[in-house]
Amino acid sequence: MSIVIPVVLVGGSGKRLWPLSRESMPKQFVPLLGKLSTFQQTLMRVADDTLFGRPVIATNDSYRFTAEQQAREVGIEIDLLIEPARRDSGPAIGAAAAYAKSIGAEAVLALASDHLVVGEEAFRADCRAGVGVVSQGGIVTFGIPPTEPKTDYGYIRGGAERIGKVCKVAAFVEKPDAQTALRYLSEGLLWNSGNFLFPPALLLSEMARFEPAMAAAAEEAVAKATKQGSTVFLDATAFAKAPAKSIDYAVMERTDKCWVVPATFRWSDLGTWGAMLDIGEADSAGNVTEGPVELDEVRNSYVRSDGPLTAVIGVENLVVVAMADAVLVGHHDDLPRLKDVVQRMSDSNHKAATEHPRIHRSWGSAEEISRGAYFRAKYLTITPGERLALQSHRRRDKHWLVVNGIGELLLDGRRRTLAANESVLISRNSPHGLRNPGPAVLEFIEVQTGEHLDEEDFVRYEEAPAASDP
Repeated sequence: MSIVIPVVLVGGSGKRLWPLSRESMPKQFVPLLGKLSTFQQTLMRVADDTLFGRPVIATNDSYRFTAEQQAREVGIEIDLLIEPARRDSGPAIGAAAAYAKSIGAEAVLALASDHLVVGEEAFRADCRAGVGVVSQGGIVTFGIPPTEPKTDYGYIRGGAERIGKVCKVAAFVEKPDAQTALRYLSEGLLWNSGNFLFPPALLLSEMARFEPAMAAAAEEAVAKATKQGSTVFLDATAFAKAPAKSIDYAVMERTDKCWVVPATFRWSDLGTWGAMLDIGEADSAGNVTEGPVELDEVRNSYVRSDGPLTAVIGVENLVVVAMADAVLVGHHDDLPRLKDVVQRMSDSNHKAATEHPRIHRSWGSAEEISRGAYFRAKYLTITPGERLALQSHRRRDKHWLVVNGIGELLLDGRRRTLAANESVLISRNSPHGLRNPGPAVLEFIEVQTGEHLDEEDFVRYEEAPAASDP
């Protein structure tokens, strides 16, 4: 069979790993373990051109710039397939299959972007085993041999028919209670990882059998899509016709063509803070720590700080996560309620419930450092070759201080460069823009001053020629 096209699914709201993961920056883009995000780790896992082709990232418009930036950071070129609305994994995978079919792909590997996989070579070997079944007209999923009786995973029961180590799926089983999960372990059932390998034409034909509206919407959305460079925008009207349903309910639990590879790699969906405690390196008291933390008489707890020095004393079975703008403290047994707590905070318009301190844009990123009644301080970056649009503000002044890189400033029609340790005052009503002409990321501090610091105080201009430098 020809090269496999990896399709990486990037979505989710990030509520179960709040405050580190939030809707504006969900867990797949956050370094949970080590220096790379799970999205970047997923890209690295399929960076074998003897088996995999160029990755396609299926995501929405809110996340595409972050996906592009993080792919650049690990040196991997990607294509983007932009979903105009969230319709669950069924329509997303259907559209990905239709797109892969349109470019002549014979096999697609649909991967979650927020899972942990340990053992890249084992993962690739399992993919090769799956390709053998795909070439014979099968749809393949990856089952994880369970290490404990988990009640928050679905399970897969394998059948007697086999091709090598891959066996026919007898049944997908819903999340069990504790007693049933123990029985599943003894019977050899596998955890359902939610990752799939399939021929795109077969996936679409099976979807058309069980969910004809979904299959038709996916193919129409691709047929009417628009393209800008390596980014494909699915047609919004067509995509909206697809019923919102997971790929498991739409196809996998109903088809008779599904097979399962018993995985030889270590896996976790990193769905809760409890999972972070399970997979982290624990100390002698059963604690897993990240960042500047100090523990005293603490047992079986996960403690993480992404900012302030955090001390925890005399507790057990807790999760403590501290960030600059939000803190979580909770008992392990109560973590399933975190999603509801985050929703309540969001309903009450708490900004930190959904917005990450650092916001990514097409030109770079912005992170609020501090704010008072008459000032607002931000740390901003501009990636090489990008720029801030020409703009002005009626009710606030701005001060820019470059801390790294070189910027090309356009201010009141005149251009000048700003190097590290150089600053400029931008008075209200002065048109200004900033471009990064250099090879390095441009980093600078912005301090806004005035009585009105809301984002609506913004006037955008068409770029105009600059006057000659004085």
